[in-house]
Amino acid sequence: MNVGIKQGFLRELVNLAIVELRLTKSLSVQVKHGRKYSQILSSIREVGLIEPPVVALAQKSQEYLLLDGHLRIMALKELGEERVSCLVSIDDEGYTYNKYINRLSAVQENKMIAKALDAGVSEEKLANALNIDVRTLRKKKMMLDGMCPEAVDLLKDKIISEKVFRVLKKMKSPRQIRVAMLMNDQNRFGFIYAKSLLDGTPEDQLVEGAVKKRVSPAALEKRIRLEEENISLSEDIHSLKESYGTDMLSLTLLQAYLNRLLDNEKVANYLQKYHSVIYDKFAEVVQLDFLKMKSAG
Repeated sequence: MNVGIKQGFLRELVNLAIVELRLTKSLSVQVKHGRKYSQILSSIREVGLIEPPVVALAQKSQEYLLLDGHLRIMALKELGEERVSCLVSIDDEGYTYNKYINRLSAVQENKMIAKALDAGVSEEKLANALNIDVRTLRKKKMMLDGMCPEAVDLLKDKIISEKVFRVLKKMKSPRQIRVAMLMNDQNRFGFIYAKSLLDGTPEDQLVEGAVKKRVSPAALEKRIRLEEENISLSEDIHSLKESYGTDMLSLTLLQAYLNRLLDNEKVANYLQKYHSVIYDKFAEVVQLDFLKMKSAG
């Protein structure tokens, strides 16, 4: 099954000059006296930048807009840094800085923690910098152990709790992928939804020793059928999205042709006289506003 999942970010971080970043909000000088800024400054000074700022490329000016990380950029400037590695949003909604990119995802955080530990930063120092205890840090580090790479890739830019990954790890790899696809399609990434999908998972798709809520055969069959319908509906939606751009282009070209056709007085008079129904339909198509139709849909 080949269902395309839209990526929200570039796969690799991009190294940018700090002075070239265009801020999307102004910060008062007073924030430097706040506790949060002091923690960020201390964290960067001790272990480096763990969570990269989020930027988006403005198409018209070709400037990088800073969507998230203004305090981190302020701290980096104070520490004399000139460049920073950034996470680049490629989602059109990124320009409004919506809920999908409002903080580092669990998968991205896991990779940043692993990177810092591999670089030689001690667990104690890293835990202090992140304002968590060592036990929590270790849980975050091991969060993806038992997850198949394909499922991780599907969820890499989603805001998901560690509890959800604990649920997913009770499933075998093919089931993890299927559940990750369902979560993306439904835009539901909470623990309760993940748990309900676990409860509806057949025994042969669970890892050895996994425990789930007992579900009657009839209820299990019903859940499986609903999942099949959701997957089928999602495939139909993705297929429509893929053909939508081509269809809109064809309609626009057709509308332009009919407009030129009806602008020809001789042709228009002929159609009105001998083929009035066709003329009326052509005139109706010329008057359609496809952009408004898209918004209404």
